[in-house]
Amino acid sequence: MTETVAQALQQYHFSLRLSETGIVDSVGDGIVWIHGLATVMMDELLRLEGGTTALVFQLGERQIGAILLEQQQEVSSGMTVRRTYRQLGIGTGDALLGRVINPLGRPLDGKPAAETSTNGLLDITSPPIIDRDFVTEPMYTGNKIIDTLVPVGRGQRQLIIGDDGLGKSALALDAIIHQARQGVYCIYVLVGQTRSSVAATLETLRSHGAMSNTVVVVAEANELPGIRYLAPFSGCAIAETWMRAGRHTLIVYDDLTKHAQAYRELSLLLHRPPGREAYPGDIFYLHSRLLERSTMLAPAKGGGSMTALPIVETKQGEISAYIPTNLISITDGQIYLEQKLFSAGTLPAIDVTRSVSRIGGKAQHPAIKREAGRIRLDYLQFLELEVFTRFGTKLEPAMQEKIRRGQLLRKMLLQDRLGPLSATSQLAWLIAYNERLLDDEAPQNLQHLLQQLCDCLAQSDMPLSAPRENWVEAVRRCLEIARVAAA
Repeated sequence: MTETVAQALQQYHFSLRLSETGIVDSVGDGIVWIHGLATVMMDELLRLEGGTTALVFQLGERQIGAILLEQQQEVSSGMTVRRTYRQLGIGTGDALLGRVINPLGRPLDGKPAAETSTNGLLDITSPPIIDRDFVTEPMYTGNKIIDTLVPVGRGQRQLIIGDDGLGKSALALDAIIHQARQGVYCIYVLVGQTRSSVAATLETLRSHGAMSNTVVVVAEANELPGIRYLAPFSGCAIAETWMRAGRHTLIVYDDLTKHAQAYRELSLLLHRPPGREAYPGDIFYLHSRLLERSTMLAPAKGGGSMTALPIVETKQGEISAYIPTNLISITDGQIYLEQKLFSAGTLPAIDVTRSVSRIGGKAQHPAIKREAGRIRLDYLQFLELEVFTRFGTKLEPAMQEKIRRGQLLRKMLLQDRLGPLSATSQLAWLIAYNERLLDDEAPQNLQHLLQQLCDCLAQSDMPLSAPRENWVEAVRRCLEIARVAAA
């Protein structure tokens, strides 16, 4: 009998596994202090007694600080804590399309958890330079001003900046709705928003059929600060998986002001020394390592891209505040929304004088770039000349003509929200303006005529690469049809 047992035991290999165990010292405000984990790593997942999870966020000589990832009332001092030896990740893949999840990947839409096939780490290094490619493909947002005067390319990081209530989120929603026709996967990250704002955003996306290619990551205002801090990294991990698989993605961070506030809250609770405006000194590094993950990958790495539209809020138009200046220096350009334009009814209230795209022009289609080449300069000259008209200054006929054309252009740039335009529509109105085909139109008829022009050209399927004379003839013909129909 003894020999039989010995022979059976020879089939197995036994090893001794040591596991570190820590003890909770104190807990409060979403932070738990632990001692006894001498070799724990930064950003390692911990499992507390009872199943609650926490993330290591502060390493000290005698204690470590961890952020709670779940709202649990039963966490108290004296509880045991065990290491998991792994980093925090989130399930990624096509199964997430159309879903609403929290930063931990748990469903918030009442449906079962998505069966994801891959796992993406929330915080990893950005792709190295040798894995990247130049930004050469346009990312159309459907907005007249952006696609023509402040173009965005795939792989670019374009900041949307302005005071609260000026339409920053509306611009981002228009861009996502427009991507449903482009085959681009979208991730909308909502950080610190109220439940009513989240519900309105979801209703807008669903009513316009944009949820089929979109994932919404939500960390509401009443969530733990650790959850709000992780939300942008969760969305980035989802987009990054698609990017590395060769897909083109668009991610919106709405907004990074509230994300910075969540990080400041965590840092102060963890006794980190405060700096300017009480933010920790590494707040710049936090956002730079997040946004640097957006890029266009080289063809050898799949050729995918991640375009980022981070949103940041200003107070009374003060763009020199700490967080806005940080993000302006990190991103590749900014779209600035101005309160005076909004109050005057110029919607979208994009200030062309302060908005810039540093690399988007390289990705702009040659036909659109050709037609839009002079428009920005003409519009800026018009804005300067318009100042003189307020004082009753008598201008030369040439200057009066510039002002009249500038006023026409300003009316043509008006655009209703949730009405993104295709690339062909953008080229059509540019040609109509440059060829002076709308100079004699009454201002009240202009928007209707432009809509008829876009609808007519949408049926013709004319490519952007068609000869310019063909485009001019097509625009002229469509405008004649629209005028006859209106009469």
